[in-house]
Amino acid sequence: MIKILVVDDDAAINELIKVNLELAYYKVICASDGNKGYALAKQELPDLIILDVMMPEVDGYTVAKRIRENEQTKDIPIIMLTALNMLQNKVQGFNIGVDDYLVKPFEMEELLVRVKALLKRSSNIPKSLAVKEVLSKGDVTLIPETYSVEIKGRQAKVTPIEFDIINLLMQNYGNMVSSAKILNDVWGYSSDDAVETIRVHMRHIRAKLDKISGGKKYIETIYGGGYRLLPDGAEEKVK
Repeated sequence: MIKILVVDDDAAINELIKVNLELAYYKVICASDGNKGYALAKQELPDLIILDVMMPEVDGYTVAKRIRENEQTKDIPIIMLTALNMLQNKVQGFNIGVDDYLVKPFEMEELLVRVKALLKRSSNIPKSLAVKEVLSKGDVTLIPETYSVEIKGRQAKVTPIEFDIINLLMQNYGNMVSSAKILNDVWGYSSDDAVETIRVHMRHIRAKLDKISGGKKYIETIYGGGYRLLPDGAEEKVK
């Protein structure tokens, strides 16, 4: 049975999520604070963690960072719950390596959809690990074993989600890939805030590519549409 850890200092929210997840046939473990949540993550090694941001003593960002830094727990998918609906808060979570972000108040149906999609996407194994061969188009090479992207011999580490986004662009190189398609293919669901979510991840990807690109730009934004991989890069700035 799939095991989910829920970490929230609000007992009512913990219980509500627990009941609904159990009705969906998941095994649920709850923690009421960040320290206990991290301890249970290491002890139970759940298939997915639902983690609140605003908690006393140890907040969700700190817990997520510890989870990602621990060898045993680093690949466990994390959905963060927060009342903070600001871009910088999402950026902070994504920088740590959080997989998804849901703003309170939320509909339980939406949480269940995201849980199912993230579990399906990861199966506790990122999609990138299912890619056995090294993928290469033009200057850009993806290395699944190390979650790395390489450009002309220089490498940069990327997260599993960033890897899957670059992989999707690579499979469609030269063609536009819409934000909706990226969200559907990588996360496994559609959402009204797709554009904002994808922009955050694209900004992270570009920042990493810029460090190894030798001044070229490899991802083009097509306004009102989506993104396109330029395998050979472009000398001029591609917004």
